[in-house]
Amino acid sequence: MKQPNQRRAFLGKLAAASAIPLVPSFLKPDANLDWIPKYKSSFAPSSALALVEDETFWYQIKNMYSSSPGVLNLNNGGVSPQPIIVQEAFERYNKLCNEAPSYYMWRILDQGREPLRQRLADFAGTSAEELAVVRNASEALETAIFGLRLNRGDKVVVCKLDYPNMMNAWKQREHRDGIVLKWVDLDLPRMTNDQIVAAFAEQITSDVKIVHITHLINWNGHILPCKRIADLAHAVGAQTVVDGAHSFAHIQYSIPDLGADYFGTSLHKWLCAPFGSGLLYVKKEHISMLYPHLASGEPESPDIRKFESLGTRSFAIEQAIGQALDFQYSIGNQLKQDRLQYLKSYWTNAVKDHPKIHINTDTHADRSCALCIVNMDGRKPTELGEALHNQFKIHTTAIEYENVQGVRITPHVYTVKADLDRLTTALLKLANT
Repeated sequence: MKQPNQRRAFLGKLAAASAIPLVPSFLKPDANLDWIPKYKSSFAPSSALALVEDETFWYQIKNMYSSSPGVLNLNNGGVSPQPIIVQEAFERYNKLCNEAPSYYMWRILDQGREPLRQRLADFAGTSAEELAVVRNASEALETAIFGLRLNRGDKVVVCKLDYPNMMNAWKQREHRDGIVLKWVDLDLPRMTNDQIVAAFAEQITSDVKIVHITHLINWNGHILPCKRIADLAHAVGAQTVVDGAHSFAHIQYSIPDLGADYFGTSLHKWLCAPFGSGLLYVKKEHISMLYPHLASGEPESPDIRKFESLGTRSFAIEQAIGQALDFQYSIGNQLKQDRLQYLKSYWTNAVKDHPKIHINTDTHADRSCALCIVNMDGRKPTELGEALHNQFKIHTTAIEYENVQGVRITPHVYTVKADLDRLTTALLKLANT
């Protein structure tokens, strides 16, 4: 591994190179990502942990975002900011569209949809013929939920810790179509993976048609053993709808690894793509039997594109997803996951031994990543969240739902240790007052 002074010299050369005046193509990104793999290559393969902890590197990543200098954003679980390279791409595409909308939108930028579909498929480990570009995880998953051919009395397994939009969608089908919902109760983080699987197994009977699985629970960050639950569903002939809103581009996997028949995610979370971008996966053999949420000329077509019959949409948002993929690839999936695990451990280890502070997420690397819940004796979650914001200008989100109580803390790749020192100092100060 290079010594600190060598790394500083390396960064100095990068800074000098960036000062050279260049005139990029209108549709090419202004930001330069080349420095990231060059910096990474200065570390020996055996010193991966050193790069995870190298704040020089992560400060440079932070500088590639336009994060607020005043408010410390630790609510990246809700929606993540876009790196500047993605913001600039969106602005360029949007300006181009406004020069002659119907020409540049439909004749120029729309030609980029198929290459983008293939790139997303490569990233997700699927066929391009199984992916549709949509606006968010809710749209993707509700396309599956409302498009499935279910009859009165058909049974669907859902969990009380699923995302509200998904629970409401299933409740609407229950109200409208007379399907029967079977609810799984989970007591997290106290349950083991075996106990979680057993709780689902109790509800996955031979008459169940669909099992809805949230891969990474938004309330507390717990990662469910998705494939094991999916295997139970498939063993009784049921299909699976997997909510990957909080796991995609956050932890490493390919969609087929999850045992998903249908999968939805938001790309504006962990991939840091433009706001209002998402992805729908439908296993190839199911496409013809799934009705599109928005009417298509051929609703029983086996073509995944029938789920993109939106009409006029934002081509700028769609095409700037490509720059988000570039940014993700530059850092690397494994390095990103390792860094997020490191940040979680860094701040939780600093406060977990205080008698009034409680980490309500299982922090084992197999059961959580960046998203984590903290609670404090003597303060309701809303009170703790307000104190963090009002006294320390730290933005989080308070969770008071079912058996999940606490403030959700969610760093991202632009979060550095100094930011989390600010958080832990605040938590300890509040706990001692």
